[in-house]
Amino acid sequence: MLILATINILSAITFLLAFAFLRLQPINDRVYFPKWYLKGARESPSHGGAFVRKFVNLDMRSYLKVLSWMPAALKMPEDELISHAGLDSAVYLRIYLIGLKIFAPITVLAFIILVPVNWTNTTLQSSKVQHSDIDKLSISNIPVGSKRFAAHLTMAYVFTFWTCYVLLREYEIVATMRLRFLASEKRRPDQFTVLVRNIPPDPDESIGELVEHFFLVNHPDHYLTHQVVYNANKLDKMVKEKKKMQNWLDYYQLKYERNTSQRPTTKTGFLGCFGSKVDAIEYYTSEIERIEKEETDERGKIMKDPKSVVPAAFVSFRSRWGAAVCAQTQQTSNPTVWLTEWAPEPRDVYWDNLSIPFVYLTIRRLIIAVAFFFLNFFYVIPIAFVQSLANIEGIEKAAPFLKPLIEMHTIKSFIQGFLPGIALKIFLILLPSILMFMSKVEGLTSVSSLERRSAFKYYIFLFFNVFLGSIIAGSALEQLKTFLHQSANEIPRTIGEAIPMKATFFITYAMVDGWAGVAGEILRLKPLIIFHLKNFFLVKTEKDREEAMDPGSIGFDSNEPQIQLYFLLGLVYAVVTPFLLPFILIFFGLAYVVYRHQIINVYNQEYESAAAFWPSVHGRIIVALIVSQLLLLGLLSTKGAAQSTPVLLVLPVVTFYFYKYCKNRYEPAFVEYPLQDAMRKDTLERAREPGFDLKGYLMNAYIHPVFKGDEDDEKFSISDEPEAEQVLVATKRQSRRNTPVPSKYNGSESPSLAEIVNDQRL
Repeated sequence: MLILATINILSAITFLLAFAFLRLQPINDRVYFPKWYLKGARESPSHGGAFVRKFVNLDMRSYLKVLSWMPAALKMPEDELISHAGLDSAVYLRIYLIGLKIFAPITVLAFIILVPVNWTNTTLQSSKVQHSDIDKLSISNIPVGSKRFAAHLTMAYVFTFWTCYVLLREYEIVATMRLRFLASEKRRPDQFTVLVRNIPPDPDESIGELVEHFFLVNHPDHYLTHQVVYNANKLDKMVKEKKKMQNWLDYYQLKYERNTSQRPTTKTGFLGCFGSKVDAIEYYTSEIERIEKEETDERGKIMKDPKSVVPAAFVSFRSRWGAAVCAQTQQTSNPTVWLTEWAPEPRDVYWDNLSIPFVYLTIRRLIIAVAFFFLNFFYVIPIAFVQSLANIEGIEKAAPFLKPLIEMHTIKSFIQGFLPGIALKIFLILLPSILMFMSKVEGLTSVSSLERRSAFKYYIFLFFNVFLGSIIAGSALEQLKTFLHQSANEIPRTIGEAIPMKATFFITYAMVDGWAGVAGEILRLKPLIIFHLKNFFLVKTEKDREEAMDPGSIGFDSNEPQIQLYFLLGLVYAVVTPFLLPFILIFFGLAYVVYRHQIINVYNQEYESAAAFWPSVHGRIIVALIVSQLLLLGLLSTKGAAQSTPVLLVLPVVTFYFYKYCKNRYEPAFVEYPLQDAMRKDTLERAREPGFDLKGYLMNAYIHPVFKGDEDDEKFSISDEPEAEQVLVATKRQSRRNTPVPSKYNGSESPSLAEIVNDQRL
């Protein structure tokens, strides 16, 4: 264990020192401070001065402050952080703070009370069970039927009530932050817009005409405009393909400029490795021209073909109040059509899934649920296989000739402490991408909902395969056999017996993933390499250099479930093996500082959901708390403390009702928009800007990005034109010619996509 701790501490220190050195170099400035470049608040320090100073920082005094980034990361107040990075980023950081708030007092209490209670026994020493010194600090060292279990029962209650208190306070704080953020935020298109799906077909009217007619009739005083959704997935692929070809053209043109004596060549086959050899510049130029012609044809087809319009639309209203009423109510007596929900903000829309027919969504989600079950069920086999090899007996059995080397004390300590954690980390690398793909297949329409769904799947996976799969000893077949040949009520007991003996593995995992892994996060080695490769091979202009600078985002779908794993480990082992708690505490402290720095200086969040993910975070911590209580119940039943069962059964019940209270009290703030707040904001806005052209502001907000012009943020002029005289709502349906509802639009529907695109080109 000492060797493992030394290796991981040295790795973490090495990563931090490397970052402290590399961030000071002018050539790396765009990699470690991209957010400030995007905000236009920072210029490259490589401009001007001597040639060497453009690449290397020669100011020796700056190297004396290698850790100055830590206090700088903690210095920015939370209100300023919200203004700088958004509420999502600020609340994400609070997850780490919650870990510190929960586990700091728990660690102190556990080491003052539980560690002496466990340590002052000789149960393991007098038994024949193989154990480590860490196990002597665990509940395994308490003899069967001992009265000392009263201390563990008491601490279980204390830890539960403290955790619930912290969660209650945080839920209240975050809910208040969300409502305040929504009230103070500037005007955004999604505040006035709802997404309407499953629009029923009509033989007499197009989707656009049908949408306008429906909302003029049913929301006559609040409907403003709408934008139908076009299936532009094929066009989007063409645009991405053209960009890829343009990158290759830039690369070969830059190569030719550096050496004009020889024209660059490439092969037309797969990855440029097969096929006939051609002039690279001419080939990619012709490919770009071909794609541009196909792109023009596809644009025309989309604008003219009614089949390109999908039964969905973004409908905008004159006020937030009108949008809130529409988004939060049922539109017709048939609850399966005209389905409305709050529209994601334009950056958050996942356009590819809007073209999926609504009727297919249930089928897709059923298929993905089955696929995820089998992925979750069978993924345990390779993980268990690697885990079985990542120990002394498994390696000696697979490779007997390595036995003399493996038996060396240093090598043996390294294998036992380091190899299982790193092997597990490697197996989990591709998992987030697989789960994100599965979530996309389900048909979710926003990036934020995709990340939340992927995070849920990832957490389920970590719980069953990493936590439970690592606790149950042996190979995958042995694990299956254990569960299949015992009754369901015996499973907690089986797991409970194995929990204390697995603390060493989770300590190694916390050091590999939580210490070295977090320190490696701030180094940004992969983005650093990619930036310099792009900068050398592709960059010709300052705009190219900005595009090569990819700040990335938090990665909520993969990072948040990993945080939840530490909550689970900490709550489960707080009573069982308290020695694990300091390692968890160090993770939360280090990660809070590192990710605060990254959010301030690096990450540029793709969207802003106003902390819509918080109820899921709260729910998963509650699940971890209940699991810890049930597993402690199973463990104590093996220790002859059956009388503790009624006492412990109270905790899951109380915790569940606490969860229900929080859900009923605070979750509505994350699901619905209060009409009172909407009316207040509308009233203030109308008083401040009485002539604002809201229709012009919303007109282009929800058209597919491939149809947008270069200027996305047009400033619209204030309209002084009087409203048209009221007439009947125009409709082409024979049965509704005389609908007696007034229209303020002279029967004209919202502008078509072709009109919007043409206006942008003029």
